[in-house]
Amino acid sequence: MPAIFPRWTNNVPIVIGLLAPLVGAGLIFAVWYWFSPYYTDVGYRPEQPVPYSHKLHAGEMGIDCRYCHNTVEKAAHAAIPPTGTCMNCHELVKADSPRLALVRESHAADMPVPWVRVHQLPDYAFFNHSPHLAAGVGCVSCHGRVDQMAVVEMKQPLSMGWCLDCHRDPKPNLRPLDQVTNMNWDPAETPYDPDRDANRKRKVNPPTHCSGCHR
Repeated sequence: MPAIFPRWTNNVPIVIGLLAPLVGAGLIFAVWYWFSPYYTDVGYRPEQPVPYSHKLHAGEMGIDCRYCHNTVEKAAHAAIPPTGTCMNCHELVKADSPRLALVRESHAADMPVPWVRVHQLPDYAFFNHSPHLAAGVGCVSCHGRVDQMAVVEMKQPLSMGWCLDCHRDPKPNLRPLDQVTNMNWDPAETPYDPDRDANRKRKVNPPTHCSGCHR
């Protein structure tokens, strides 16, 4: 009786056995990399309804982060400033600029500017800005050099693994408490040991258990 399949088909199981692990490893790598926040979130830079430059305001003009994000030291969220905060300056500065038309309309109508949120955590993750600032974590650690950004973008993945790396070893991200919002502070130029800082009232001991961030 003649063979139903050609002789070369005898090698098919061998080829499958050799290729299957490689294909499986490739798929795992693809999901690990291309589905991770390092790839999907880092670099996210949405277009805002008003072209606001942090490079100009926080960088060149040196406006402190807390002037606009005034709840960052005492609340979970670093508040998006109301239009009145913008108008404190722009009542006089560039008061007729067409680029600020939406800001003026927002102020007149007592309605917020529809800013597009850049940094956002999942609803199941709890995050509070205030204890991080109280511990001496600088804005740069999570948000990057915002003072050099004409358009704000995500510089860190804000993933669970990334947060846990800091919680397990927070010292590299700690700085003197009076330098938290100083974008120019460089630990390489000013070595800092939080354990020897007399201004610290307690040792930083961030949680690494699940309920620390999932409540």
